[in-house]
Amino acid sequence: MIVGNGEVAETEAGVIDAADFVIRFNDCRSYGVGGSRTDAVAVCNTGRPAKAMLGSPQWRAHPGVVSAGEIWSVRDPEKFAAMRAPLAVSHPDLDDFCDDYTDEFTAFCAETGKMHVVIGKSVHEAVDASLSAFAPAPYVVPSSGLIVIAEVLNTYSEAEVTLAGFGHVGWEWHPFAAEKQLVDAYIAAGRLKRLSGETLISSSHGV
Repeated sequence: MIVGNGEVAETEAGVIDAADFVIRFNDCRSYGVGGSRTDAVAVCNTGRPAKAMLGSPQWRAHPGVVSAGEIWSVRDPEKFAAMRAPLAVSHPDLDDFCDDYTDEFTAFCAETGKMHVVIGKSVHEAVDASLSAFAPAPYVVPSSGLIVIAEVLNTYSEAEVTLAGFGHVGWEWHPFAAEKQLVDAYIAAGRLKRLSGETLISSSHGV
């Protein structure tokens, strides 16, 4: 079960908690209404989100973060180091976007007895290639949600993978329209399913 930070119906909490493995994101906004089971927390390990989480006693003490056995860093350090110079030209306002905090998350995991998974750049690049089929508008990076979906589909190809709390809207430099088309293609191919109906999804806010 991959639970985004968007709207999740309260009636779905039990279904989420009954899953064999539940992945949430960053500050675990889905925790509570969207159930409490949390096996992994996928984090943006670069830029302002990473700095904010690591510097927050509230994040470190969050019950979802505490209960998770794994932290997944969605941004490959080598990939983001290579992006720094081009972004300085194209998006100078994102001057701290590639600041890397992977080592700090590794240290946090060592302190708390968690496994640290760093999703490799090959996954990111495969997602970029898949998105290109849908002619996305110029974007900076795919969303964390899509990177995690790709990692799960690659690593657990026989698993039944369900999404909740994905609305495919949010930060302007994620290609959300193309991401929704790609996820819909995965669903049509039987690789994924959505926990909620289209009415709920259309009004929610994704990762």
